[in-house]
Amino acid sequence: MRYIVLTGGIASGKSSVSNMLLENGISVVDADKIAHEVLDEKADEITNAFGREFVKEGRVDRKKLGELIFKDKSQREILESILHENIYQKIKTAAASLEKQKKLFVVDIPLFFEKEGIYKSALTAVVYAPKQMQIARLMQRSKLTEDEARLRVAAQLDIEQKRAKADVVIDNSKDLAHLKKEVEKFIAILKERHVSQ
Repeated sequence: MRYIVLTGGIASGKSSVSNMLLENGISVVDADKIAHEVLDEKADEITNAFGREFVKEGRVDRKKLGELIFKDKSQREILESILHENIYQKIKTAAASLEKQKKLFVVDIPLFFEKEGIYKSALTAVVYAPKQMQIARLMQRSKLTEDEARLRVAAQLDIEQKRAKADVVIDNSKDLAHLKKEVEKFIAILKERHVSQ
């Protein structure tokens, strides 16, 4: 299946866009939420791979694990190898169900371009905010130092490259009113495609 994919960089505003889509009756398959579910399902494998200190009472300590994997690419790859297949299957199942119900939906995949070739897209929309804005938002949202925020941003493909690869750019570099207008334009594109299918 070829998905309409919503992607972007960390702290670029994908959650805000997803919420606006939901408010407008458009379903969102959220890869991050699915990843959090799978993470806890794989708690035993996380313990075996990274140590007992990363799992508390059967739940993965995401903050602690995040600190490790954003500093070390090889550890990040180990985590991805544990989680990826289950995340992929759950996304496919959720998308197939919405497709069957003839619902208008997008699949929110933060690392879509980093995992190029795994997920097929009919249309790719990037939520865009300049790198410095990502860093500032991340510091504020997650109470990180500038160095920690930079590490997390650097762990993903550069936002300018994502912007260049996208079919649609949803600009989130201004205020909320501007973002709403950008989302309205995106919804119009979605509805047009849905009718023409």
